[in-house]
Amino acid sequence: MPTLGQHTYEELTTQPEAWESVVQIVRDRAEELKAFFRAGGYEALAFTGCGSSYYLSLAAASWAGELLAIPSWGVPASEVWLRTEGAIPSRGKTLLVAASRSGETTETLRACRAFLETKAGGLLTLSCYPGRPLTEMGGINLVFPQAQEISIAQTRALSSLYLAAMGLMALWADRPQAIEEMAALPRAGKRLLSQYEPLAKELGADPTLDRFFFLGSGPAYGLACELSLKMKEMALSQSEPFHFLEFRHGPQSMVNQNTLLVALSSDSQAVYQRVVLEEMREKKARTVSIAESEADVCMNSGLSEFSRSVLYLPFGQLLAYERAISRGLDPDRPHHLEAVVKLIGV
Repeated sequence: MPTLGQHTYEELTTQPEAWESVVQIVRDRAEELKAFFRAGGYEALAFTGCGSSYYLSLAAASWAGELLAIPSWGVPASEVWLRTEGAIPSRGKTLLVAASRSGETTETLRACRAFLETKAGGLLTLSCYPGRPLTEMGGINLVFPQAQEISIAQTRALSSLYLAAMGLMALWADRPQAIEEMAALPRAGKRLLSQYEPLAKELGADPTLDRFFFLGSGPAYGLACELSLKMKEMALSQSEPFHFLEFRHGPQSMVNQNTLLVALSSDSQAVYQRVVLEEMREKKARTVSIAESEADVCMNSGLSEFSRSVLYLPFGQLLAYERAISRGLDPDRPHHLEAVVKLIGV
């Protein structure tokens, strides 16, 4: 166990064990969760949170729109709180899914209250600590204690809450096979972490790299945002997320021999995404692709693209961790950050 970032490392490398608990909780409450969604008659879905939980919301909303075929949004909690009607347009009865690791984040609590006051729909919450304010606000409140963390930058908690959101979607879209597939994720996650930790260490310690871009399209864009955030939080390094093809419209001007592009590649868009990476390599960028197969980081899970999407996260988290360690930074204590963000005096 390393001295710097020992909590982050432990939480990052044990997240597959937390996933087992998440899948079990979703299974145990499956009938209740399905009945809740049916009884609500929801015609739209909104996901909200702050920081990592907001990026989770972007990814989850993209999947929801695809699987449930209803309007879905991922919205920062501050927007829901301060401009509720503009942030969640009226499209029929709406279910708000609010995620917060701590269950105490000011903006998320205010967002939930503001939304409930509109009487526009229902609320479901996702968090990691029982007995917190958020866990008493929803029609259903799911708590995942195995995902709790000491570190400030989220790794295990974020991936667990994201997996929980995926479980909800599988239930509501009547895809029981997806839930069964998710039960295989812990084994795939452990193998991926073990196999690709040396690559993360090599790239993280490379002093020639000074800018990082994370590319993802569709649901993977929200996860690219989250991994870019990890690089900023842990390693204080220049990092930005983009949709694959959007990267060619301006941002590619930043590419040089000191650039690393981390690509969250998808099955359906692989042809176009490979072209982008080839173009960037011609511009001297280094690239690392993450995909089910035929990539620099292969999931080799045998699962559907939906069920395995959480597997994009561990390598990017490890990369940020190793970058921080190589710079003599402590990932457990990111600069200027606190584990729970509370607004005082409002």
